[in-house]
Amino acid sequence: MKIEPFGVEIWMNEWETRCAYNLAETCVESLTIAELLQLAGRNSDDLSGLLGMKMTYGAIRGSDRLRDAICGLYDQQKRENVIVTHGTIGANMLVHKTLVERGDKVVAVVPTYQQHYSIPASIGAEVAQVHLRAENAYLPDLDELRAAVTPDTKLIAINNPNNPTGAVMDRDFLLEIVEIARSAGAWLLCDEVYRGTGQEGAGMTDAIADLYEKGISTAGMSKAFSLAGLRLGWIAADPELIEAVSIHRDYDTISVGMIDDHFAALALEHHDKVLARSHAITRGNLAMLEEWVEKEPKISWVKPKAGTTALLHCDLDMPSREFCVRLLQETGVMFTPGSALGLEGCVRIGYANTPSILREGLTKVSDFLAKLD
Repeated sequence: MKIEPFGVEIWMNEWETRCAYNLAETCVESLTIAELLQLAGRNSDDLSGLLGMKMTYGAIRGSDRLRDAICGLYDQQKRENVIVTHGTIGANMLVHKTLVERGDKVVAVVPTYQQHYSIPASIGAEVAQVHLRAENAYLPDLDELRAAVTPDTKLIAINNPNNPTGAVMDRDFLLEIVEIARSAGAWLLCDEVYRGTGQEGAGMTDAIADLYEKGISTAGMSKAFSLAGLRLGWIAADPELIEAVSIHRDYDTISVGMIDDHFAALALEHHDKVLARSHAITRGNLAMLEEWVEKEPKISWVKPKAGTTALLHCDLDMPSREFCVRLLQETGVMFTPGSALGLEGCVRIGYANTPSILREGLTKVSDFLAKLD
């Protein structure tokens, strides 16, 4: 099977261990196990309970405890609606492999995580892309989406909150998309890995699995929950879809690690405290970033409403990759070039790491931009 190189991941693999200020990071500043225990009202003494844990495969679809904790993030999902995966990346891969066959028609709203158009294309599907635009606040043009969806469309793939723009489709907007999908009898996959990072209130967007009988929500522990090292995600969907996914999953997963399952369940049982920490970081950092953008004449944006990333439009006389490489080599600051996302004239910044790193990194970017002048 041939597949397009994964632009963002190749860029990250090449540079993220060689930078001093990682402003390409997409996860909220990672938790240590000690910090997780503290948020959950535990301490290191509780680790002794793991000493008797036998390192078997564990529960194949995820422990009942973990799946129940996942259900606590949704309005209508029950244990039989959930299956645990190796990260959200594994969840997305399983959905595409389960549903898409050669010759199928898929609609992907872009920019998004590259899985959602490159995987179905590699299978031999016909992939139509609906492009987000700044003038629409990076929300899909519903007329364009309707035109792209045909009676034989098999799957529509969206991302909410959006990566890289931080745009958010609210409940009413999602219900409009549900009606478009329902008119074609299409499955609707929503990559919700950034769910919980909203800039206002509880920070939670509506889940597509709660809104549509053929809605599929994927998510995981990496972004909002600051536990990327667990490599744990999930799919929430109709039980029949979960059964179909499990057939493919048997070939590449068997089960997630028991320790990963344990700590993910602990975090989700206290998700309110974990998310409160995440909100403190992302909301404070976005305010800092907004102040910086307003002072930089060569930088413009549509301010994100959620997520951990923003798309910065750059008025520069060079390709985005050249700019990012020069910036990194001269200052140690790492952005993601728009070219890695199928875009030009822009870069993606991650603003959810330690505030001091963001502050110092932005100062160095300002100095670099001044030198370019």
